Amino acid sequence: MVLGLLPIQPILMASLFSPPVVSFSPIRPSSNPSKMASNFNHTLLRRSFSSSDNTDIIGDTKLFSSSLSMATGCSSDGADKTSRKLPVLLFDIMDTLVRDPFYDDVPAFFRMPMEELLELKHPTVWIEFEKGLIDEAELEKRFFKDERPIDFEGLKNCMISGYSYLEGIEELLIALKEKNYEIHAFTNYPIWYEMIEEKLKISKYLSWTFCSCKNGKRKPDPEFYLEALRHLKVEPASCIFVDDRKKNVEAAKEVGIIGLHFRSADLLFQDLCLLGLDISPDEPRLKLPTT
Repeated sequence: MVLGLLPIQPILMASLFSPPVVSFSPIRPSSNPSKMASNFNHTLLRRSFSSSDNTDIIGDTKLFSSSLSMATGCSSDGADKTSRKLPVLLFDIMDTLVRDPFYDDVPAFFRMPMEELLELKHPTVWIEFEKGLIDEAELEKRFFKDERPIDFEGLKNCMISGYSYLEGIEELLIALKEKNYEIHAFTNYPIWYEMIEEKLKISKYLSWTFCSCKNGKRKPDPEFYLEALRHLKVEPASCIFVDDRKKNVEAAKEVGIIGLHFRSADLLFQDLCLLGLDISPDEPRLKLPTT
């Protein structure tokens, strides 16, 4: 066993069926991998919460070893890799970090229910726009199948008005940024990501590195994930990808990236701590769940 200090697997499995109690012990980087292993075991043993559909993040000792390597900046064989703080974090944007106005605000803008909007809009034009294959003029012309005229500037203003950080997300991004984690957007979104940036200034926390409109690929295309790994020059196990859509998370796992299904900022904080990220659990800006 790589960690080798305690037979933790049975205890961890038992903890999944215990009443959820949040009891965190901060994980601090150490130049001593053995000391870090002890801290890591101790921290895991003190956690008794269930991580819902992300419980597989504590699946086996290989993943523990990967998490340990990421937290310490050392590989499992002791090689020094301190020149870059790992893991690298890849975040979906819409409905993971930022509210997506499409599902509520846009039907109201067109004064029709969502079912009718989905029936009348062009079936592929938004995907083409997301991949950067068409410009705004083409989107405006073909938004509806019958090419009826639309108030395009009004639609854009509707989207801008609806963009906002999801609850607790900006606080989590601040905590990650303060710990010097490298964070990138990994999103299916058109050039309108610039409108999100203009309103929320999200580049304070991450880089808009991987957007479908710039890369010409969309999740869950495996090549999009592989392209990101090549660009970042990191191993898949040194990346954590977060998305609200399970199919995109599963696609990340297929290429070896650690995938987390986003449900809320609080639960994401728990999952990241469980993976060994150095985020202070007593950070006053973060509100942890008590059950």
